[in-house]
Parts: sequence; structure tokens; C-alpha cells
Amino acid sequence: MAKKRGKKKKRSGFLVYVAWTLAIIALALSALIVGYYIGFHKAQEQSQRKVQQAKQKTEQLLQKLEKSTKVDVKKRLKEVLKKESKNYTSAIHETDGDKTLVNPPKIVPKKLHVNSKKPKLAIIIDDVSTASQVRAIKAVHIPLTMSFLPPSPARPNSYKLAAKESFYMVHLPMEAMHFSKEEPHTLHIKDSQQAILKRIAQIKKLFPKVHYINNHTGSKFTSNEIAMNRLIFALKQNNIKFIDSRTTAQTQAPKVLKNYSMRYVARDIFLDHHQEKGYVKEQIKKAVAYAKSHGSAIAIGHPHPNTLQALMESKKILSQVELVKVNRIY
Repeated sequence: MAKKRGKKKKRSGFLVYVAWTLAIIALALSALIVGYYIGFHKAQEQSQRKVQQAKQKTEQLLQKLEKSTKVDVKKRLKEVLKKESKNYTSAIHETDGDKTLVNPPKIVPKKLHVNSKKPKLAIIIDDVSTASQVRAIKAVHIPLTMSFLPPSPARPNSYKLAAKESFYMVHLPMEAMHFSKEEPHTLHIKDSQQAILKRIAQIKKLFPKVHYINNHTGSKFTSNEIAMNRLIFALKQNNIKFIDSRTTAQTQAPKVLKNYSMRYVARDIFLDHHQEKGYVKEQIKKAVAYAKSHGSAIAIGHPHPNTLQALMESKKILSQVELVKVNRIY
């Protein structure tokens, strides 16, 4: 009997041991399963957090890129033009000590081609003489009439650049009242008829497609009736029309052109007498308003970064008129 009881005790102890062992194993397995479950969810949360962070960074980068594309336009234009900064003569028509330059007395010529639905606006960009300026002007993506300076030692290739264009003007240097940076071969009031005929023949040879010329500086020349008579005679011989940049209120061009039974056409608005972008934008608005009230208008500017940027940013206001090359007006 004692032996049987001992065996029962041993078996019972073994069963208790097995039960406890199984309980510990079950607990361990449960802990592993719970730990795995918690760890999986934490990993999932971390993964989702990383995805969200990546999305936020992408959105931030896109916003920065969107902003930079707006800001970098001006920067790119400046980079395009910076090569000319050392040699570039002042692109503003000379102030000449003449306060009438910005708003000279209105001479309102009769304009042609005003029967379309929208009024017409021609914008002339003066002083064009380098490849980078041509690229910058074309980057604005609106019709702009380029007026090329004749070639000079500083800018020898202007006529070659013009040859690649289907339409262009020549920006002919003429004598000013007070201007220290005179271009080579500038026309002077004392030049003879023969000398002026020779110079215009040279221009026609360099720029065979030219049909329009406007004056670079020229307050002294255009205010001299005899000099202007000689110039218009030479231009007429070469089938070239004159557009007055109006650098002086004393211009004799209207009188002389009338004597030749030719129309007088002139700049109506000057865009960048001051080069601040805000000022140029206001002048663009004035040009649009002038075109709307008169049927057409001619504005003049230069390939300054601020001028080109202002034009690029003013496309909405410019959509109120039909932008055309100057031959659609004159």
C-alpha cells in the first residue's frame, strides 16, 4: 500500500510539473504573439509616418519649385544679359537735360489698320545688338519689334543677328544735345546730303531687309529742320520709313515729313525711362490705354531685365490689345 501511495505521489508531482511547464510555455507563446502584434502595429505606424513625412517633403519641394520658377525668370534674364553689362551703353534715350522726354507734347498721328476688333499695340525694343539680347527678347514670347543698333567695334555682329529675323528695324544713332557716349558713325547736323546718303546706303547694305528706322538719341538732330530734310530725302531714296523716337519736344520730323507728303508716326509711350519694374508696368498700362483710346499705339523699351520681366508679367493687361509688329501700324 505504501508503495502504491508513493507511486501516486510521484505521478501527481510529475503531472503538476508538466502542467506548470505547459502553462509557462503557453504564457511565453502568448507573450510572443502579443509582442509580435504590438511590434507589427508599431512598425506599421512608423511606416505610415514615414510615408506621410515623404509626402509632406514632396509637397514642400513642389511648392518651392513652383515659387522658384516664378522668381528665376528675372534671374535667368539677368544671366542672359550680364555679358553685356560692361560694354552696354545706356539704353535709355538720352535725358539731354530735357524734362520733356517722358511726356512731350502730344502729336497724335492718324493711324492705319484700326478696323480690327481689338486696338493694336506695337512695342519696339531698341538698342538690340547681341545674341543674348535677342534670346532674352524672344523668351518673353510676345510679338516685339527689335530695333538693331548698327555694328560697332564693341558689338560687331548686330547686322548678322538681324539677318536671321524675318522683320526688324534699325536704331540709327543721331546727334544729341548733351550725350557723352556717342555711337560710332552717329549722324550730325553738319553732315552733308552726300554724307547722309552714303551712310543710309551703308545701312541698307548691312540690313537689306530694313524698311523702318527710328532714332537713337538724336535730340539735336531731329530738332534741326535742315538735317531732318537731308535724312528723310535719303530714307525715301532707299524706301525706308522714319519712326520718331521723340527724344525732344522740338522735333522737326512732322514738318519735314509733311513737306514730303509722308505720314508722321512716332513713339506714343516710353516704357522704361526709369528702370524699376513697377514703373515699367504702369507705363505698359498707359500704352494699352492709349491704344484703346486711339485705335493703335507705339511703345518703346529696351532689353533691360526689368523691362522684359515687366512685359512677361503684364500679359493679362496686354491681352486687351492686339500685339503686333510695327509694320501692322505704319
